[in-house]
Amino acid sequence: MFHKLLVANRSEIAVRVMKTARRMGIRTVAIHSDADRNALHVRAADEAVLIGPAPVSESYLKGEAIVEAARRTGAEAIHPGYGFLSENPGFVEAVEAAGLVFVGPPASAIRAMGLKDAAKRLMEAAGVPVVPGYHGVDQQTETLRREAAAIGYPVLIKARAGGGGKGMRLVERPADFAAALEGARREGQASFGDPAVLIERYVTAPRHVEIQVFADGHGHVVHLFERDCSLQRRHQKVIEEAPAPGMTEEVREAMGRAAVEAARAISYRGAGTVEFIADGSQGLRPDRFWFMEMNTRLQVEHPVSEAITGLDFVELQLRVAAGEELPFRQEDLRIRGHAVEARLYAEDVTRGFLPATGRLDHLRFPPAAAFEPSPLRIDSGVEEGDEITPWYDPMIAKVIVHGSDRPAALRALAEALNGIEVAGTVTNIAFLARLAREANFVAGDVDTGLIGRAGEALLRAGEPSADAPIVAGLALAGLLDPPEGNDPWSRLRGFRSWGRPDFALRLVRDGEEIELSLALIEGGVRLSDGATVRLHRDGARVVVEREGHRRSLGLVVKGSRATVFEAGGAATYSLPDPLDRTRGNAAGGNAILAPMPGLVTKLWVCAGERVSTGDPVAVIEAMKMEHTLNSPRDGVIGEILVAEGAQVSDGDSLAVLEPAADG
Repeated sequence: MFHKLLVANRSEIAVRVMKTARRMGIRTVAIHSDADRNALHVRAADEAVLIGPAPVSESYLKGEAIVEAARRTGAEAIHPGYGFLSENPGFVEAVEAAGLVFVGPPASAIRAMGLKDAAKRLMEAAGVPVVPGYHGVDQQTETLRREAAAIGYPVLIKARAGGGGKGMRLVERPADFAAALEGARREGQASFGDPAVLIERYVTAPRHVEIQVFADGHGHVVHLFERDCSLQRRHQKVIEEAPAPGMTEEVREAMGRAAVEAARAISYRGAGTVEFIADGSQGLRPDRFWFMEMNTRLQVEHPVSEAITGLDFVELQLRVAAGEELPFRQEDLRIRGHAVEARLYAEDVTRGFLPATGRLDHLRFPPAAAFEPSPLRIDSGVEEGDEITPWYDPMIAKVIVHGSDRPAALRALAEALNGIEVAGTVTNIAFLARLAREANFVAGDVDTGLIGRAGEALLRAGEPSADAPIVAGLALAGLLDPPEGNDPWSRLRGFRSWGRPDFALRLVRDGEEIELSLALIEGGVRLSDGATVRLHRDGARVVVEREGHRRSLGLVVKGSRATVFEAGGAATYSLPDPLDRTRGNAAGGNAILAPMPGLVTKLWVCAGERVSTGDPVAVIEAMKMEHTLNSPRDGVIGEILVAEGAQVSDGDSLAVLEPAADG
């Protein structure tokens, strides 16, 4: 076994690999960019090497620098994690040429599955069912348009080197094909350095079911059952589970056999995932699933498969890479219970899941012991005080629960999500909590369109309770702290009084002002409607009593911001800034603003050009995903304030929209 391992990745997956390595007595080396100098994965390693500036192309994608770091520190093997260089055959060859061990499949296997079009041709030859579509080498626009028409709309355009929803576009009408193709090509080039695409028939009730496979260097290949990853938004997974709801032994055996044959066809070694698309309109059937792609690496969602098999996949990867045989055969494997994983991100659900940034002023997860006998596992690459930057994926944590059956696991997941507290950035916690209780999902009636169909019921941000602004306002004014001396009125610092015990509480939440009229009473406040609210500060909690009902709210105050936590949600309030002239004018302003930090990759308009509501104005790339900004109303572009290639911050002005002369 290896004595020292370099982990060629960052954040959550790097920390997760290091935990297993430490348990096995293997020392670890972290790599990091300038932006990650103080990151958790750096602190978790025995050694760390600076690899370059923040952009991934200058740090985490610099294969030669990573190999040199391994040689310099005496590491014998390199674990790539997922993403970055994990599926780059050139990197594998460079690692092996340096006399090091790559913890993963051979370069030939990665190369065989690296391009979706070639992989599908290979799978067809191996007898694995493949989604009908165009996987050819001719990439002329007219050829692709003609093939899409022959397949029949709706179709999916997919970057052939893609993954994670990048470079993927659903096209429902021929008129939309050209714009979708251009976007897919551009995103494929930005994310993978390859603009080529393939086209597939869009399955109208698709289930995304994948099979975990493992192979050693001694000819043994097994599958470790399936995962259902159908709960997706914008082609990216949100909640995954194992086993798949509605799975029968007949279909499991057929899918498992196809996945094993796929691995054998490319002489695979290590951990891999064979992804299938299944027609869920009539339940899972052995003749209604098709090969999509093979991920030649560890998957983000691997913990749910670990939970139901009782295995540590990273340990298996390391042992196989060291030349050992798999310690089991197919007949030895059994499914134990049910596991579910939710991906907790810094993102704004109400703004189309735009990635968010910010410092994690407060980060709390419920204790795992509170969830027995349904174990809770948190895989995270950040801690309180860390920064979510625009440079990398905004994942905060993976929340994994394992129950005796699916209902028990879903109940535990909902409870765990309700107990998570994050302040300093917006997150998708409340969305995940609603999704975990969504009726169709709970019933097992899932497909990749469920989130889109549920619409506002899932996406709408729940309003905080009437108690939340009271708690936040009193906290920001210091009125929840002990009084100064013996004078209770000294607690009124920061508020204006009109000679009565009433005062006005002014706060800002999500850009809008809130005003409350309150009067201090012993132990609490009286509202303008005569109702009384009594409050008691208990560390990071505030006990609120109203009309005989007591409840506990979480509270975090950081500078001029107060965040109040209620079950499954959080609301952040601040005191109004009297110097902020833009407050309240955003909706009717003339500036088209960047909704997130990112790179301006395309401008669709020029100064003086007339636009209509919904017309594309600019494209911003953030976390390797493209986001199109559209005109909010009819008008004329008065001025363009940025150039293509510019890096912008959240709220920066991109263009000025003026009324049309005849409008």
